[in-house]
Amino acid sequence: MDIDSWDVEKAKKMAKKIKERHGARPYGFQFTTRSRSTKDLDSKVTKTSPMYYIDCKIETLAEVEKRNDPKEEILRSNMRLNGWHKIVRTTKGWGWIQPLEAGDVVL
Repeated sequence: MDIDSWDVEKAKKMAKKIKERHGARPYGFQFTTRSRSTKDLDSKVTKTSPMYYIDCKIETLAEVEKRNDPKEEILRSNMRLNGWHKIVRTTKGWGWIQPLEAGDVVL
């Protein structure tokens, strides 16, 4: 969605109004700035913000391993093999997990 500035609070409010299929809500958002010169046919992304996560929690590899849930065997393996020390997991709505990258923000 278009937004006039990189205003996190405004973006959070906008995200609350979005409903996707089956009532799913956005798990996060990221700002981008696009620009175009007179020679470009289309604009391109020239600046990107960190990812901002909504209704999510951070979990460490140690926490996931301690829980030892058989359903998370692949998650534990992926975390170890890919060097993911932290993940972001949704706390509401559709279950979703993503590696936490440097600079990402959990709101």
